[in-house]
Amino acid sequence: MQRRFILKLAAVIGAATLFATAAAHAEDTIKVGVTGGPHAQIMDVVKTVAAKNGLNIKIVEFSDYVQPNAALASGDLDANSYQHDPYLQAQVKDRGYKLIRIADTVTYPMGIYSKKFKSLTELQPGAKIAVPNDPTNGARALLLLQKQGVLKLRADAGLRATPLDVVDNPKKLKIVELDAAQIPRSLGDVDAAAINTNFAMEAGLKPKQDAIAIEDPKGPYVNVIAIRDADKNKPWVAKLVAAYHSPQVKQFVDSKFGGSVITSW
Repeated sequence: MQRRFILKLAAVIGAATLFATAAAHAEDTIKVGVTGGPHAQIMDVVKTVAAKNGLNIKIVEFSDYVQPNAALASGDLDANSYQHDPYLQAQVKDRGYKLIRIADTVTYPMGIYSKKFKSLTELQPGAKIAVPNDPTNGARALLLLQKQGVLKLRADAGLRATPLDVVDNPKKLKIVELDAAQIPRSLGDVDAAAINTNFAMEAGLKPKQDAIAIEDPKGPYVNVIAIRDADKNKPWVAKLVAAYHSPQVKQFVDSKFGGSVITSW
């Protein structure tokens, strides 16, 4: 009788141990959303580093800027790493997402590219310039064009500038708003285009070599890791940040992208 009780107790303890192990494993496995190109490549290295500290990362790749935040907000992802902070803040404000920034990652200086001209000064009257159609990246492109002296925006337009905020356009340039991921494929259809560096590199463009104008890397557009606010105290959060901010990831970024992507730590 006592032996039978001991065997049952051992079985119960064994099952509990297996359950606890499975639960712990589940807690240490997260899904992180990225966009294709550098973000995905960097997260691959982060995944390797994190695995050494007991965090298993499943990378989910997206082809646009909208879905990763929607997937994170709905619980389909645990984190994402693809957007700069102004875009995240705009999404939080516009869509009511309860998402927060937990760490800075890298900066991708935006560039202006052209298959027709080697300088913005060569643009002809009425030339077409493509810019991203999402509010923050569109504003970023317009601010870059303003800094290059191509046009002038209202003084209070700031990081949410739109084509409606253009107050001086000497060459009557036509601003064409397109999905950011589609702009590299449309480069031949316009005279110039503002392209986010991750999409430029994915299309085979080299920002330092091919851009006819490029953004100052020390601007407000640092990329971030985002999570749901409710998850901010979970143990995996610190592990994810530590893995991203590791020397291995920094070395990879510096050697792989040759200055086109800049680490923030």
